[in-house]
Amino acid sequence: MSLTYTAFCDHVAEVRSRIAESCARAGRNPAEVRLLPVTKTQPPEVVQFVVQHGGFEAVGENRVQETAEKRPRVAGGLRWELIGHLQSNKARQAVELFERVQSVDRDKVLIALDRAAGEQGRRLAVLLQVNAGNDPAKFGVDPEAAPALLEQALQLTHLRVEGLMTIAPLSDDPTVARRTFARLREIRDDLIKRFDLPLNELSMGMSGDLDAAIAEGSTLVRVGSALFGARG
Repeated sequence: MSLTYTAFCDHVAEVRSRIAESCARAGRNPAEVRLLPVTKTQPPEVVQFVVQHGGFEAVGENRVQETAEKRPRVAGGLRWELIGHLQSNKARQAVELFERVQSVDRDKVLIALDRAAGEQGRRLAVLLQVNAGNDPAKFGVDPEAAPALLEQALQLTHLRVEGLMTIAPLSDDPTVARRTFARLREIRDDLIKRFDLPLNELSMGMSGDLDAAIAEGSTLVRVGSALFGARG
């Protein structure tokens, strides 16, 4: 393990400073933007740094199986959130492992999560993943289909929809990410009006584009490499 705890703390300070500067430019309160450390491919010892540092509610992971192996080896009261693509046949295990699933993008996954949550006697928090950048390389429901997916989710008693998530297309043009994040905010605002319910979470922005995401209203930035270095 090459990352030291001291280096991790330095990285946290740098990212939080960047968030604060982005909020200042956008006229936002930094308290409105939470930082989710993305610990995918990182060993349990590194996840333990997050616990040791304090000030973090949760970590983000991409894969169910990796989390199943890692979570029992991390002490502390962290919540775990799934931010990677979920297959419906992994829904039961996902409900066992995660406090929130951010990557719900189709009816089949909604139904499988609802069934598993009901069997486990809990109500699972979810975000709907929207392909707001219309990127064929990214998962997420098409923007036009987001209302129907939300309507389906609201009929399921063991799920609680807390907001939306997106991943911007990879591009050398920084305006692509900005447009993607603005589109997700517009979709969220339209769904609030249409369904008359709060959708407070806008999970958007990663190490490379969190500044644009904050400018467009992100409430949660998912940061991996800027905190932990290049992934293994």
